[in-house]
Amino acid sequence: MNTTKDYLPDTDPLYDKVIKALEEVRPYLQADGGDCQLVGITKDMVVDVKLLGACGSCPMSTLTLRAGVEQAVRKAIPEIARVESV
Repeated sequence: MNTTKDYLPDTDPLYDKVIKALEEVRPYLQADGGDCQLVGITKDMVVDVKLLGACGSCPMSTLTLRAGVEQAVRKAIPEIARVESV
């Protein structure tokens, strides 16, 4: 994890919204032996997640991140600029 990033405090209401959006895609990730974990939300509205399990080493993880995770998060919270894997 990059400790030099300037994350919003975890008490920010955006965290609850992002976690709820991640919960929507989590069953699909888990069905393939993977998962994701919220690392933080930067002040420039970038959500950092860690891909776990099969998702961490899958060659299709970039597609999963963009087409699945990022799309779900940005649909639920339009002010989010993007989702990055860390």
